[in-house]
Amino acid sequence: MKKALSIALIALISLSLFAGGSKEEGTEIYFLNFKPEIAEVYENDVKPAFEAENPGYVLKVVTAASNQYQSTLRSEIAKSEPPVIFQVNGPVGVQENIDNVAPMQDMDFYNLLADKSMALTLDGDVVAVPYAVEGFGIIYNDAIMRAYFALPDKAVQISSAEEITDFETLKAVVEDMTAHKEELGIQGVFASTSFAPGSEWRWTTHLINPALQAEFGDRAAAFDAKTFGFEYSQNFRNIFDLYLDNSVTAKGLVASKADADSMAEFALGQCAMVQNGNWAAAQILGQAGVKVAEDDIKFLPLYMGLDGEESKGLNIGTENYLAINRNASAEAQEGADVFLTWLYSSETGKKLVSEKLMFITPFSSFSADEVPDDPLARQVNIWMNKDGITSVDWVFQGIPSEQWKADFAQAMLEYINGNQGWDDVVAAAQDAWAREAEIAGR
Repeated sequence: MKKALSIALIALISLSLFAGGSKEEGTEIYFLNFKPEIAEVYENDVKPAFEAENPGYVLKVVTAASNQYQSTLRSEIAKSEPPVIFQVNGPVGVQENIDNVAPMQDMDFYNLLADKSMALTLDGDVVAVPYAVEGFGIIYNDAIMRAYFALPDKAVQISSAEEITDFETLKAVVEDMTAHKEELGIQGVFASTSFAPGSEWRWTTHLINPALQAEFGDRAAAFDAKTFGFEYSQNFRNIFDLYLDNSVTAKGLVASKADADSMAEFALGQCAMVQNGNWAAAQILGQAGVKVAEDDIKFLPLYMGLDGEESKGLNIGTENYLAINRNASAEAQEGADVFLTWLYSSETGKKLVSEKLMFITPFSSFSADEVPDDPLARQVNIWMNKDGITSVDWVFQGIPSEQWKADFAQAMLEYINGNQGWDDVVAAAQDAWAREAEIAGR
């Protein structure tokens, strides 16, 4: 019995010490990470650095498997010790977590945001803050552009790509480059207007965005819209036709071209321009036999003849927002603010963000040179900070469904193939929006 009592006493003392030790470790900040590709950075770099500089806090990072974030979040947030920091995917993500998101407007983390309009709100409260932004537009090879502007018989008066600030000038340059394509050593000005299955997103999501912004003003209005007038359909057609008529690939063959083909054409110097986003830098520079130099990879906005486009920049936005769990303890919520503020404003944190996590951030705490080391990330940062230039928000987040995009893409392909007119494309976009908005309960 003495032996049994001794064992029990030792066990009780051990449990007491363990409990005391856990408490002394500090407040736990449970972060449910969305991106598996950077899980090791959070675990091996961010966690030890944060804990070293912030005694009294313990960072717990759990990473959901690829394409399993929403199901993992639903499971984890229902537990007795749920994540205090989690990701939402735009306005739809906020609605999916309407009972979990906490007000953030009084947090130091929110106050780092340079453009407060980028945050997501619910009933007057800020409930989600973007932590990384991306930009898309027309990527161009400046070496080819310089070769064009050096031609003695060029048809335009400007002397550099930086002087292209509207559709009229873009069209004049592109069409004249097509006339000189043999001298420039290119097969077409633009890469293939890819319409292979799965590649239509560059047009149905990205190219349509400036027209959506012009019609709705912002993503919230688009998200609530029951109808889409496609009021700027001719502007959209302006640039779409410019792509098709000055491309590496003939119209009748675009259905066989994937976006990877387009990026390869650009990387190999077969064309001067391609529409895509900053994420394409690695794809370009990683292409076997790449001919475009890193310093020659630059951006132009999606000019299509919209009013005031001279003062519009790249389409810049995000689907990456962080939210705080309102059902977590007040201590954990405070700790979450401490962690996020440290990560995006301390010298150590900012270095990890730009060099390890490789985020382009929307925070005023970052200087122009604190960006990921790739040419298109640097270009996004340059365009975000140009005087007199306003970025075009990601209004496409208000599109009612993926089915709308599929129907729109099919109508565009029929137009390309000469099977229907542009009015039919407009009607298809309008009809599909009304149908899908009703299904979505708008």
